[in-house]
Amino acid sequence: MPPRKRQQSNAMLYTLIAFVGLFIIATTFAVVYYVKAEDFRTREAAAQADRDVLANSAERGKLGSIIGAKANNESWLGKLAEHFDRSIALATGSVPQNTSAEVKVSTALQDVQSVLTLTQPYLNLANADPNTVGLARIIRSLKTVLDNTTNSEIKLKQQLAELQQKLNDIVTSVAEERQVLLAEKDMLQQKVNEVSQDYNDLRNLLNQTASQREQTLMAQLDKEKETAKQMNDELLRTQAESEMTRQMLVRAQRQVAAIKPPPDANVPAYQPDGKIILIDEANKVVHISIGTDSHVYQGLTFSVYDRGQAIPKDGKSKAEIEVFDIAKTFSAARIISSEEKRPILMGDSVANLIWDDNQTSVFVIAGDFDINKDGVIDRDADEKLANLIEKWGGKVGNEITVETSYLILGQKPPVLRKPTPEQIDIDPQATAKFDASLRRGDRYDQLQKQAQALWIPIIKYDNFLYFIGYKGQITRAGAF
Repeated sequence: MPPRKRQQSNAMLYTLIAFVGLFIIATTFAVVYYVKAEDFRTREAAAQADRDVLANSAERGKLGSIIGAKANNESWLGKLAEHFDRSIALATGSVPQNTSAEVKVSTALQDVQSVLTLTQPYLNLANADPNTVGLARIIRSLKTVLDNTTNSEIKLKQQLAELQQKLNDIVTSVAEERQVLLAEKDMLQQKVNEVSQDYNDLRNLLNQTASQREQTLMAQLDKEKETAKQMNDELLRTQAESEMTRQMLVRAQRQVAAIKPPPDANVPAYQPDGKIILIDEANKVVHISIGTDSHVYQGLTFSVYDRGQAIPKDGKSKAEIEVFDIAKTFSAARIISSEEKRPILMGDSVANLIWDDNQTSVFVIAGDFDINKDGVIDRDADEKLANLIEKWGGKVGNEITVETSYLILGQKPPVLRKPTPEQIDIDPQATAKFDASLRRGDRYDQLQKQAQALWIPIIKYDNFLYFIGYKGQITRAGAF
């Protein structure tokens, strides 16, 4: 029995020793863990403090939205520094030095301030809000100033060009006036020389004795008589030759007329320009066979003549029409006047003496006209008729030439009686009026003779109105 008891005691001892060992080990591990945990806690607190210095918890939660995207091998602070350096480079135009952000900002601010001083003549930044003043705003403002300056420069250049043109015109005008003045000066100088010569001749004549003056005047008189006799003989000879030539011409014309009658000078006036191709009696509208291809335009009037018949000598028509709508090859015209017994028919001819599709007719106007038939001669009739002719594509000349197409004659201008001395005393312009009436009458006769000699059609005013389809329009307001 005693040996067994001893074995049990040893087992308990070993157990106790094992337990104590395990306890010591556990305690050691616990102490080590505690020390490590405290160290980790201290280091975490220090790291937390460092993180709070760099960014608080709210900021750390949205670093991506604050700083932006970064690569895996980049830090947020490094990315922020990169953005900061780019902003500094954009503001200063140079690569930032490898210094602190504070120094970089200070250097950039100095550069920006030095640049802002250059904008003082263009921008007022003295009282500007620093929060609203930035390089972008300043650049935009300077851009506006630059645009305004550029626009002002363009306007100034235009004004300068206009002023230069005006100056050139003035210089040209002054040069022309100078030439005119020089010409007038030469004329005046010539007159002065003539007056001086006459004065010297008169003074020499006055210095002569009475007999000498009589001899001189008699010599001058004889010389003038001889000159007058020579001129009279030459005039008589010329008149005799002219009369012989005229008689020979008359005999030749009679011989030619006996062989072949002279052509009708008015044939060009009897040529139709188109014809009626459609009639709308209900609306008083007709269509004619000429349009924009023939240079027809609104407001043009035509006379209507019977189809298959020649235009009468006096030009009197059976209807008058006025174009109001134009197509390429035809036109629409309203009926202004017509005869009930002679209605407009399909195929009737239309004509206007002034308008011509192929050429420009040239008219000469002579005489007095009562253009609206109110019994009063219109003093501005020539001008009104000329405006109407030119409006419809014709031309107006002052003299008869080979280019003249027609002579439009009014009433022959009356020639005033030669004023008496008493009438001249009452009206100093009486002689000038008499001379003017003589000139107008002579011009009327001369133009008529020239037109007859050149076989140019002579058309009286009433016939002229028929030929242009305007007889019914003369009393309308604004007709001329």
